[in-house]
Amino acid sequence: MDRRIFLAATLAGLAAPAFARAQQRKPSRTRWKVRASEGFDALAFLGPLAGRALYLTYYQADVDAFAPRLPEAVRSDIAALWQEAEKAGFGLLGPSASVLFSGHDGSIAALIAAAASPETALLPAYRQSSYWSESDWRWFTGAAPRLKAVFEAMQAAGFAAFRAERAAGLDARIAELTRDLAAYDVISLQEKLTGRTFDPGIEVVLLQFCKPHGIKVQGQTFLQAADWNTAITVRNAAHEMLHPPVPMDGAAAKAALALLAKDDLIARIVREHDPQWGYTTLEGLLNEDLTQALDQLIGEALGVGRNPADRWRQSDDGIHVLAGAFYGMFRDDKWIETGGSIEAWLARAAETGRLAPARLHAVAARVLERPATSLWPVPKV
Repeated sequence: MDRRIFLAATLAGLAAPAFARAQQRKPSRTRWKVRASEGFDALAFLGPLAGRALYLTYYQADVDAFAPRLPEAVRSDIAALWQEAEKAGFGLLGPSASVLFSGHDGSIAALIAAAASPETALLPAYRQSSYWSESDWRWFTGAAPRLKAVFEAMQAAGFAAFRAERAAGLDARIAELTRDLAAYDVISLQEKLTGRTFDPGIEVVLLQFCKPHGIKVQGQTFLQAADWNTAITVRNAAHEMLHPPVPMDGAAAKAALALLAKDDLIARIVREHDPQWGYTTLEGLLNEDLTQALDQLIGEALGVGRNPADRWRQSDDGIHVLAGAFYGMFRDDKWIETGGSIEAWLARAAETGRLAPARLHAVAARVLERPATSLWPVPKV
């Protein structure tokens, strides 16, 4: 389920090109909605409570203040559930569970109610979503009673008041971001660059405890930290609404996956990278990296793009070599100007040999500004 998760960067944006100014003269297709969520924050806080170093970097003080309020057995089970979720292939517990609880996130009480009756509360929407996985659902239903007990303990420990205290000023931030986002028409560019039609509504859910993740859930909704700036939010939206960029069970994706599976470098990245970043399957990496290449074009067009070499060197230990390659190919094809069906583009790339290791690595090396023989791991400076 790692296709829903990405790590946000805070690099400075590029100046808006003439293309962006032309876009801004057109009526915007994008309709932004910004809100908060107690339930999603409770799910996000499971990572820090599980004691994972990735999250304690940001939330050690919060854990020190709240964890002693929980029974020791509950604290131990949060850590166990997190480990079991990863081992079972469900993914990172908090982000992955957030997908299933979409629409039942208004409060920790709503999480408890949904966990008590997952077959009626959660299954219908989840089964109809693009994230449906029978194996993930099987694991989740087995874990639901334990998750319910965790939520009940958090509720009894006063999580709602604890979060409200930590998230003071959130209403003002929601109003500020809602105003600032109105200038950015993400949907029009996503439609142009994919050949697909998107709902014009994008919902941004601001959380207190989700760093370093941004998380896509059901619908055109994503979760992010409340203090991330407008440029990061635009980039997140440009990225998250694209998942999946092509049908991952379609002919184009299957053709690309068959070729990439024979690429020793890409296979090694999938196999050997740190699993805390997600993307532990070739399908997950293709989904993510094709999306990242497209969102890089959108970010640049809207004036919030990052330097691509810096972005992909600093993100997730440099594993997104495919993203750099796809982005370079898009630039070669002037895709930001022409647009079209991204699924047809991927099929042509597979058919014409552009995904062959030598060609793909050469394009990636040009974008990532390092030798084709040293694309990953990233050379130490």
